[in-house]
Amino acid sequence: MKGVKVSTRGDYASRALLSLALREDVSPTSVRDIAERTGLPQPYLEQILLALKGAGLVRSKRGVGGGYVLARTPEQITLGQIVSAVDGPIVAGDFGPPHQNGACDHEGQCVLLAVWADVGEHMRHHLDSFTLEDMVLRARGDAPPLSPLD
Repeated sequence: MKGVKVSTRGDYASRALLSLALREDVSPTSVRDIAERTGLPQPYLEQILLALKGAGLVRSKRGVGGGYVLARTPEQITLGQIVSAVDGPIVAGDFGPPHQNGACDHEGQCVLLAVWADVGEHMRHHLDSFTLEDMVLRARGDAPPLSPLD
C-alpha cells in the first residue's frame, strides 16, 4: 500500500462537481466549459463525468446547449459519494474483509484486517460529512476554511 489517499480521479470528479455547484443557473454546462473553469484535461474529464452520470450524480443533455447538470442538489451530494463513484469503495487498502470467527491464516492477521477495515470506515464517514454545499460555502468565503484536522 502506497498510502491512504484520494486518487486523481476522485479529486478531478470533486472539482468538476464543485464547478457545477458553484454555477448560479441550472442550465447544462459543456465539458469544455467545465475543463476551462477547472483547468482539468477535457478527455479525462469526459470519462469522469460519464462515471458520475452512471452513479446518478449528474445528468447530461445532448445537442446544442447540452452538457451536464447536477442530478441532485449540492446538499444531497457528499464527497464520499463522488469519490466512490469514480474510484469504487473507499478503503484503507485492498486487504479484503476481516476474517470471521477467528479464521486467521497467519499470526496477527485478523487484528490488522479489523484495524484496516476500521480506518476505511472512518475515511468513508469523514468524506460523507462534507457536502458539495459545504464546499460551495467555503469557496465563496461564506464558511470558515477547513483546518488540516477537520
